[in-house]
Amino acid sequence: MMPDLGKYADAVLSSYAVSLVLLALIVWLSLRRSKRIKSDLEEVERKVKSNG
Repeated sequence: MMPDLGKYADAVLSSYAVSLVLLALIVWLSLRRSKRIKSDLEEVERKVKSNG
């Protein structure tokens, strides 16, 4: 069910592929950063509780 893209098929499909890869990269980087920041915040909370 793919539309006929004619002579631009390569450009369009490669653009879609690059876009999907970049979106996946952004999601992965966001999740990785979220995990690191959550870990840092838990460490800070642990220090505050032990000093408080």
